[in-house]
Amino acid sequence: MHSEYIERRDGGYYVAGTRISLDSIVHSFNEGNSPEAIQEDFPLLKRSQIYGAIAFYLDHQVEIDKYLDETEREFEASGIPMAQANPGLWEKIQRARAKMGESRS
Repeated sequence: MHSEYIERRDGGYYVAGTRISLDSIVHSFNEGNSPEAIQEDFPLLKRSQIYGAIAFYLDHQVEIDKYLDETEREFEASGIPMAQANPGLWEKIQRARAKMGESRS
């Protein structure tokens, strides 16, 4: 998996040349946010970087979804459950999962 917009480092995926994770972009995208809305949350990113990240995700969706699931399981196994450690993020993940389930039906 190679992309000019996404790089893999430190065991994760990041928008190339930034500290912004692909996870952040994917979760926002899966919540139904447009690239323009995502840019409001991440003003340091150019719109082309956001579209590139989304395109990368869509081209590698099975692998990235598996990576996100594994990351979540590792986080939960490491101590405090995510639902307690970061309730806001946990709710976003649950909403994204529900939407993904609806779109697959």
